[in-house]
Amino acid sequence: MDAGGPKGKAKSDINVTPLIDIVLVLLIVFIVMVPGLSKALPVVVPQVVKVQTPVVPDPKNPPIVITIDDKGNLLLQNDVIQLAELAEKLTPAVELQPSGMRKVFLRVDEDQAYQYAVNVLDQIKVASDRAKRDTAQRPEFVGTGLDGGDIKVVAAVKKKNPS
Repeated sequence: MDAGGPKGKAKSDINVTPLIDIVLVLLIVFIVMVPGLSKALPVVVPQVVKVQTPVVPDPKNPPIVITIDDKGNLLLQNDVIQLAELAEKLTPAVELQPSGMRKVFLRVDEDQAYQYAVNVLDQIKVASDRAKRDTAQRPEFVGTGLDGGDIKVVAAVKKKNPS
């Protein structure tokens, strides 16, 4: 019986045949698994649009500002109105704004109840629905599916000056 070494001694080389078998099995396993791991969803990243110059407000169509002051008065621009009149008076003003760019600024004094501000927001929603309906019925918009869009509300809370 030959042990493979000189003069009948044991051979000190490593038998690499089992090692190669294990490596080949692992290689086959990874080749089979890799296509299954690459299931990714396509992602669309929004692009940033840079505006070089700020938009100048139109002097013929100033922004619409609704204010709830500290005494609980409701002001449309600078005119004091009642809550029930808000939707009726706001609708024509909003219809003058460009289609898709209808915006109302709401300023609320911090001492006013949240419910009053919510009631004002409800009236703005009613005005938005009326303006959309009226715009969709205009001859230039009939059949186009356009309605002028919803009113976007920018709300701010007016804080008291710390004195």
